[in-house]
Amino acid sequence: MTAVVRPLVPANIAGLAPYEPGKPIEEVERELGITGVVKLASNENPLGPSALAVAAAAAVIGKVSLYPDGGSHYLKAGLAGRLGLGVTPRELVVGSGSSEIIEGLVRTFCTPADEVLTFACSFVMYPIVCQAQGVPMVEAPLGEHFSYDVDALLARVTPRTKLVFLANPNNPTGTYLGRVGLTRLVRELPPGIILALDEAYREYVTAPDFVDGLALRGLRDRLVVMRTFSKIYGLAGLRCGYGVMTPELAGFLDRMRMPFNVTTVAQAGALAALGDEEHVARSREVNRAGMVQLGEGLGKLGLGVLPSQGNFVLVDLGAGREANVVFQRMLKKGVIVRSMAAYKLPSHIRITVGARAENERLLGALAECLG
Repeated sequence: MTAVVRPLVPANIAGLAPYEPGKPIEEVERELGITGVVKLASNENPLGPSALAVAAAAAVIGKVSLYPDGGSHYLKAGLAGRLGLGVTPRELVVGSGSSEIIEGLVRTFCTPADEVLTFACSFVMYPIVCQAQGVPMVEAPLGEHFSYDVDALLARVTPRTKLVFLANPNNPTGTYLGRVGLTRLVRELPPGIILALDEAYREYVTAPDFVDGLALRGLRDRLVVMRTFSKIYGLAGLRCGYGVMTPELAGFLDRMRMPFNVTTVAQAGALAALGDEEHVARSREVNRAGMVQLGEGLGKLGLGVLPSQGNFVLVDLGAGREANVVFQRMLKKGVIVRSMAAYKLPSHIRITVGARAENERLLGALAECLG
């Protein structure tokens, strides 16, 4: 009798392309034998974390022999107080970055018989998580200039649609859905669908018609608003994010999350960062000035720059220029950017807004790489 050899992993895992983060500074310096590398690839805060967050994290490092607070009690209380708009701790789920909330939503609420809907050219973790769970993903096309087209999204809703992800502002384009469009989407999506608003870059937004997703909670029971401490708060290395949702949704998500998923150090640092309004204000100002600097500099190089509501810009290198080639050339000059080839944008790169000196170096290196 011939033994049947079963596949080691399911087909959806075997065919999964893993998430590729921006290269760490240390790795580039080690590979190329250079020093002083500038990283403008992962939308990190050039100011780093707040001094209050660093002090709070250091103060609890001696307690890491003990398991963390599994319910993130004090952080949830701090978030509820800071967010306002009637948010209570029972409506909060804290995760190891908002990516854990994204994964948790798919794992908890979706099966292979369902569908997840999002827009094309959005956060790469949405399709990765769906494929890992064997849940089909449907992408609606973007409109002109990478804009969100609500009609296109609603047209792709089917009886199988269970969950919709909307990054607002969007990564990697920096575009957003304003008050009118978002309110319409919240109202017109069938009530059985969970709408997950990914507001990772919310604190950088300057558009007057942007609406805080939390203000729309009264219009829809199945609404989730996700945010992170990795961007403007400068705590990417601590991994802490959260979602705001009804207690019913939060209860199901808590059943599925790993116990002690957020470290003691991360909880302490995040709670302290919430109260550092000065650091947030300075971060916004550095980003505003950097946006102007990059816009002018990239324009002088003849490159197309998409207006952005985040802390990054999507740059069109032009016909005949390959993003992967420019990325490698920039690496050799000690500047890390992000190629958008994986997003099916082979001639685009994404650049994080850095401090003034970092932006100057990037512009100089890019001018040399483009000849």
